[in-house]
Amino acid sequence: MAVRKHESEKTLLMAYQNRKFLESGDGRVLRILSEYLEPQARFRRAGVHHTVVFFGSARVQSRADALKAVRDLESKEDGSGRFAAALKKARTELEMSQYYEDARELSRLVTTWAHSLRPLFLVVCSGGGPGIMEAANRGASEAGGKSIGLNIMLPAEQQPNPYISPQLGFLFRYFFMRKLWFAQPARALIAFPGGFGTLDELFEMLTLLQTHKMGHRVSIVLYGSKYWKRAINFEYFLEMGTISEDELKLIRFADTPDDAFAIIQEDLTRILQIRHVTRHPFI
Repeated sequence: MAVRKHESEKTLLMAYQNRKFLESGDGRVLRILSEYLEPQARFRRAGVHHTVVFFGSARVQSRADALKAVRDLESKEDGSGRFAAALKKARTELEMSQYYEDARELSRLVTTWAHSLRPLFLVVCSGGGPGIMEAANRGASEAGGKSIGLNIMLPAEQQPNPYISPQLGFLFRYFFMRKLWFAQPARALIAFPGGFGTLDELFEMLTLLQTHKMGHRVSIVLYGSKYWKRAINFEYFLEMGTISEDELKLIRFADTPDDAFAIIQEDLTRILQIRHVTRHPFI
């Protein structure tokens, strides 16, 4: 005669199926490990070896969207000045939209070149959101390539942009794990104008390179010399002795997609030839 199971046994869960535990403080280490192991497995399956990372503001609009906003406000202007502040802001956003278009074009150039190396050998990577991130993924998509989006959970929900390759879209809970995946496969970083988040990510990468914690070389390009040299006085760091001349040389500036691409192509050709990379960098 079959033994009837107690009703409570029907509700038992394996530990790894217990969502309440996994979301608890006790399960934190498992969440952290998951944000390392799951992306690693997906990169391996996709054949991703190296990335070119794009940083920049999430608030920069495409030229088409920024131009439409200006024209809509101009059509409402009646001479009273009530739209003056909004119009000034919209015109600044229109000026900044050039960076969106430049990021889009640079990503297209990088992706087209990457096709000549090896399928998915070199892949564009962004933070997965709007603005410069969207422009990077969009340019790669327009070149017929795949691209990565490393999105992050935020209090104000950040939606992934529609140009990320579906199998290469990620959502992170922890900033430090997201930063690890920005840094570990990166062979080049292009930082477009941005705010606190862009600065945080840029200086994190520079610190890793300065302290030789990367384990490999990374080409760093700051796009938009006028913006960056006004926002950060790198020369003052050198003047005051807080960085060395060699550390300042980690940074180069570019103002056109062609110039930025020339730097990246030259650096990566040299770096990859020197390293003779044959094995997967995540092993």
